[in-house]
Amino acid sequence: MFSKATKKESKLRLSLIGPSGSGKTYTALRLAHRLAQGNKVAVLDSERGSASKYADKFPFDVCEPDDFSPQTYVKVLKAAEASGYSVLVVDSLSHEWMGRGGALEMVDKISASSRAGNSFSAWRSVTPVHNALIDAIVSCKMHVIATLRAKQEYVLEEDERGRKAPKKVGMGAVQRDGLEYEFDVVAELDPTNRFVVTKTRCSALQGYVATPATEEVADLLLGWLDGEKVDDAPKVKAATPDEGVSLADELLGRLYAEDANLDELRKVIKSHIDSGSVTEDERKQLLSAYSERSKASRKEAHA
Repeated sequence: MFSKATKKESKLRLSLIGPSGSGKTYTALRLAHRLAQGNKVAVLDSERGSASKYADKFPFDVCEPDDFSPQTYVKVLKAAEASGYSVLVVDSLSHEWMGRGGALEMVDKISASSRAGNSFSAWRSVTPVHNALIDAIVSCKMHVIATLRAKQEYVLEEDERGRKAPKKVGMGAVQRDGLEYEFDVVAELDPTNRFVVTKTRCSALQGYVATPATEEVADLLLGWLDGEKVDDAPKVKAATPDEGVSLADELLGRLYAEDANLDELRKVIKSHIDSGSVTEDERKQLLSAYSERSKASRKEAHA
């Protein structure tokens, strides 16, 4: 049942949190380039092409999705993994939470169509889809660097002349509470590009501070990640777009898509229920979600 524990080679999960202008994208690309060690880097760019502004400094391939649903993030992640990329930069993971088609928008749509008008039942549908993305990040066989926007506030600070001046500061990540626990290393950046490690499993980065972060951070991480080799090469079988997402989660995502064809989805859902492809709990979840989505669609049609 038990065997001697050995340190195995592993992949990094790094989160960079900071307000606009703190250098998250540049820092992520700089570290990704070093971590890749000459191999390919991919970027999921939800920041309207901000990563490509650095294409003259770092080589990478980019995907710029049109919507930011959890399912879209999973599809991009699985495609990058199957294509043999060494590092994926997710810039930014905050849009999966509060962007177009993201988790909060999904909840709002379900809540608007429910009789009670509250979000409790909505989260029963959205949480599994959001969790599927977190599971995909944690289990994938490549390094993942995710940038996160910080909730911004201004505080008054005295300058060298004793005068009060406003300063922009970050006040936590724009994402679901507790997400930072899923990452090996979490670092915060401020508008001066100061890089502060706030949570780490790598002892060499305990209390680490730099302005700005350099390749030294990646070198320390590579040393920590080194260990007994594991077979993490992509399988010969090509990944399907929805690999890694359960059938029920994939159907839920299609239900809440902007261009959802509800008549067609009703037939698809019924077919999977009749064939036993979903569990009893998933069956109830799908039927409830379909009912709520249909009500919302009828309201929109009569508005």
